[in-house]
Amino acid sequence: MTLQTSELLAGRVALVTGGSRGLGREVVEAFAAAGADVVIAGRKIDSCKETAAKVRAEYGVRALPVAANVGDWADCDALIEAAYGEFGRVDILVNNAGISPLYPSLDAVGESLFDKVIGVNLRGPFRLCAEIGTRMAAGDGGSIINISSVAATRSDVIALPYSAAKAGLNNVTEGFAQAFGPKVRVNAIQCGPFETDIAKAWPAEFRAQFESAVALGRPGRPDEIIGAALYFASDASSFCTGSILRLDGGIR
Repeated sequence: MTLQTSELLAGRVALVTGGSRGLGREVVEAFAAAGADVVIAGRKIDSCKETAAKVRAEYGVRALPVAANVGDWADCDALIEAAYGEFGRVDILVNNAGISPLYPSLDAVGESLFDKVIGVNLRGPFRLCAEIGTRMAAGDGGSIINISSVAATRSDVIALPYSAAKAGLNNVTEGFAQAFGPKVRVNAIQCGPFETDIAKAWPAEFRAQFESAVALGRPGRPDEIIGAALYFASDASSFCTGSILRLDGGIR
């Protein structure tokens, strides 16, 4: 974490969904190291509490763990109220939580699986963007960062509902940028494969396939999301909104 300074996000409050593991945890720790207080949202409260304790101890910031399933509209609203109840504001929102369950074939995709994928990857981020973005626009402004995927523009039959949801997320990123400007910036990071804990479940043929398709010849390290996240969260991106940044190692 050499890109940030302890003052870059000082005095700001960041809410990160899926913030207790993988890329979300990297973002939480980077923002805390840069001086931001953090709201760590996830379905497993114990993991959220552990991450909160770590950043409090290491960086001396305030940290609020919140149990939330962002695929549930009511949970999104409860998360928002918890964040504003604790801090009175949210300056940075990172919609990072995402799921892409495996299925044996397209005709085996049931209504429950489809709704769950759309809920977590699109409906939840839409609700959080709409509510928090409206509050940001009425206040001092802010930055919203949606974590998208290369699947949004490179559909794959093994993850078609996920691809559709992420394509929708790219679309609403641009729409919210128009809706909430000029005080709120809304951007997306379109991630390729990263070596998070989920990578342990990758089939060997899947890893070989994307490694051959990536110009850098490897998946990303989790900490390689930090530079992009800090750019969009900070004043460094003050003239950037409605942007979708590829962070995929040059995948083709």
